Amino acid sequence: MSLADSAAAVDGAFTSIPIIDLSKRTTPEGRIALAQEIRDACMKVGFFYSAHSDHNAFHLIQFILAVKNHGIPPECLNKVLAAMKEYFALDSETKLKLHHNNYSGFKGYSPPLDANIDPTNNTKGDFHEGFRVGWEEIKAKDNDEKRANDGAMAGANVWPSECPRFREACLEYYHEAVGIGKVLYPLFALALNLPETFFDDKTKNSAAIMRALHYPLQDGQFDVDDDTPGIGAHTDFKCFTILWQQPGITALQVRNSENRWIDAVPIDGTLVINIGDQLALWTNDVFKSTIHRAMNKSGQERYSIPMFFGTDYHVNIEPIPSCVSEDRLSKYSPITAGEYVNQRLKNMYQGTQ
Repeated sequence: MSLADSAAAVDGAFTSIPIIDLSKRTTPEGRIALAQEIRDACMKVGFFYSAHSDHNAFHLIQFILAVKNHGIPPECLNKVLAAMKEYFALDSETKLKLHHNNYSGFKGYSPPLDANIDPTNNTKGDFHEGFRVGWEEIKAKDNDEKRANDGAMAGANVWPSECPRFREACLEYYHEAVGIGKVLYPLFALALNLPETFFDDKTKNSAAIMRALHYPLQDGQFDVDDDTPGIGAHTDFKCFTILWQQPGITALQVRNSENRWIDAVPIDGTLVINIGDQLALWTNDVFKSTIHRAMNKSGQERYSIPMFFGTDYHVNIEPIPSCVSEDRLSKYSPITAGEYVNQRLKNMYQGTQ
C-alpha cells in the first residue's frame, strides 16, 4: 500500500501527543522502527515529543547522530532563557529600534499585537512579542555561504547593543537546534519511504529560522482579554518546527479532526516537534500540517523558542510520487521554498494593518 493510500485510513481524532525516543537512532533496524513511529505520528497527529533523559550525551549529536535525547544541555537552555528575560524587559522604545520592518528578511523585533496569523477570528492581533534570527556563525565571518544563499529571505541578523549576551545565547541555542534538525531530516526521509539522504542536497544552507518569544502579562497596558490568543490558530510555514516550551506553563494547543483543542503540556526534558506546510505540500497532505495555537491563561509571563526548519530557499517543492495516486491526486502546484515562506510572512503581518 502506498503512502497516499495509507493516508486515507487515518482520521486524526487524537487525544494526546506521542513521545518518541531518539535513542533508537543507533542502529539501522532502530532507525526503521523510529521512522515508522514518526510516520504514524505525522499522519495521525502532526506533532510529537522528542524525549530527553541524559543531557551528558549531547556531545554525540555532531559525530554519530545517535543520541538518547534531544541533546541540548540544560546550561544552554538556562542561558538563553535568562538572556530572553533580560532583553524583553527592556523598554518598548529601545526594542522598537530593531523593528523587523526596518530590516530585510523579517529579522529583528516584533512587538505585541504586531502580527495576526489568524485575522479571520482575531481582530486585535497576537499577544506576544518576538525576536527573529536566521543562520549566523557564532564567530562571525565575512563570507558566509549559508547566509548568501537565503534568496527571498536574505538579510543579516540584527542584535540589541543594550543586551550584549543576547546574541551569543541565541546563537548557541540556534546551532544546537540545527544539529537536531540534521538528525530528524533522514528520519523523515525514511518515514516517506525515501533514501535517508533525500534531503541532504536540499538543506545545505540551513534554511532555519528561530524566534525567541515572550508572552507578556495581561496587565492593562494592552487592549487584550482572556480570549486574545498569544498566537492564533495556524499551521507553520516550513517543513517542521522544533519547539522548546517553558516548563510549568501550558499554552500550546493542537486541534484534532473533531475540532477539539488538545493541550501540549510541557514535559520536562522534551522538545515538541510539529509538521509544517512545506512538508505537507511535499507529501500531498499525507503528513499533516496540524492547526495549533497558544493561549496563555496561566497568569504568568511565558517564554518559548520555536525553530522552523525548511529546505534551502531555492528548492522547488511539489508532491513526491509515493504520495500521489489515482485516489489522491496532486493538490499543489510547484513553488520554491523561499517564495512560499516570504508570502506567508507578508500575509501574517499585513493582517494587523
